[in-house]
Amino acid sequence: MSLLAVLLLAQAAPAPATEVPARITRLLEHSPVVDGHNDLAWEIRERHDARVEAVDLSANTAALPYPMQTDIPRLKRGGLGGQFWSVWIPATVTGPRAVEMTLEEIDIVRRFVAANPSAFAMARTAADVRRVQREGRIASLIGIEGGHQIDGRLSVLRQMKALGVGYMTLTHGKSLDWADSSTDAPRANGLTQFGRDVVAEMNRIGMIVDVSHVSDATMAAVLDVSKAPVIASHSGARAVADVPRNIPDDLLRRIGAAGGVVMANVYPAFVSAEWRAWDQQRTAFAKSQGLATDAYGPKSPAPLLAWDAAHPMPRVTSANVADHIDHIARVAGKGAVGIGGDYDGIGGTAPEDMTGVDGYPRLFAELARRGWSDAELAALAQGNVLRVMERVEAVAASQKSMPPVDATEPD
Repeated sequence: MSLLAVLLLAQAAPAPATEVPARITRLLEHSPVVDGHNDLAWEIRERHDARVEAVDLSANTAALPYPMQTDIPRLKRGGLGGQFWSVWIPATVTGPRAVEMTLEEIDIVRRFVAANPSAFAMARTAADVRRVQREGRIASLIGIEGGHQIDGRLSVLRQMKALGVGYMTLTHGKSLDWADSSTDAPRANGLTQFGRDVVAEMNRIGMIVDVSHVSDATMAAVLDVSKAPVIASHSGARAVADVPRNIPDDLLRRIGAAGGVVMANVYPAFVSAEWRAWDQQRTAFAKSQGLATDAYGPKSPAPLLAWDAAHPMPRVTSANVADHIDHIARVAGKGAVGIGGDYDGIGGTAPEDMTGVDGYPRLFAELARRGWSDAELAALAQGNVLRVMERVEAVAASQKSMPPVDATEPD
C-alpha cells in the first residue's frame, strides 16, 4: 500500500475512543448545540407552581424533590449554545384559554431568561443566535407546540410571532379540524384550506413550520405547500423505531430535499420500539393498580418497583440515538439532521448515558467513533438548523410586501 493510501485510510478511520472527548469539547466550544426542543417552562409551571424566580437554574435541578433534566451548569457541560424553549400546553386546552395559557408559558421563558442574564439572552434570528454565542451565553428561542394554541386565528399567530415565537408545531397529540396528529384519528386528512393558509402565513411572517407530531398525510401536505424549509423539532426515524411519532423514509427524503432538518429526539419511547413496548406494559400495570404512570426509578411506588424488578427495563443509550441520526443522514443527507432532545418533556426517562442536557457530548463522541467528521458534527450541532432559520427569514423578506392573510378557522 502506498504512503498516500495509508494517509487517506487514516483520515477516513474513526478516531480512537481515547481521543474523542477532547475533540468533542473543542468542537462544541466552536460550534455549540442549538437544540430544537426543551420543556423546562412547563416543568417550572407544573412542579413549581410557575414560581420562576424560586427555581435556581444555576444549581443542580436533578437534586430537587421533583428532579428536572435542565439547569445552567448541565447546559454548559452539554455544549449548548442555543435552545428553543417549548411553550407547550395540553392539547385538551382549547379556545381562548389556550391562547392565555400560551402567553403564560411565554412569560415563564422570558422570566427565567431575564433572571439569568449571564447565561441566557433572547434571540429571534440566526444572526441573533451567533451574536449571543459570541457573548458566551445561550441563545434562547421560543417554539409553540400545537396549532390549537392560536385558537384558529391567524391574527393570534402573528401576535405570537411578535412576542418572539420562532416556530409552531402544527399539532400535538390530538388532531385539529385543519391538521392531523400522528397519534389521533384524522379530521383534516392532511391540511384543509385553513391549514394551508396557516402554513402560507407562517412562511410570510418568517415563522418556521414544525412537523413533529403531525400525521404522515399532514406532513406530506405541508411539504407540498410550504415555500420555506421545515423542521421536525424533536422526532426520529420510523425505520429505526417503528412508532407513529417517527418519520418514514419517503418523508425524510422530502424534508431533506426541501432543505429542512429533522432534529433527533432522545425520548426512549421514540428511540427504541423495545423500550416503548416495555413502557406500555408498565403503564397498563400502573393503571390497573391505580398508580401514577409517570413515576420511574427508585422513587416509584412499591408495586412499580416490584414490577420493574420482574421486568427489567430495556437499555437505551446514546448509541441508540446515534442510530436514528445515522439513518436520517443516510436517507435525507447529513445536511438534514439536527438535535431536538425533548428534555423535561419526557418525564424521568432518558437514555442511561444522556440523563440530562449534559449528555450531548456522549452522543457526539459516539458519532465521531462512527466516522463523522468535525464539519459534519458542527452542521449537526447547529449549522443545519441555522441554515433553515436563514432560509425562512429570506422567504419572509421576499414576501414583505404581501398583506396579512385574514382567514380564521371555519366554525
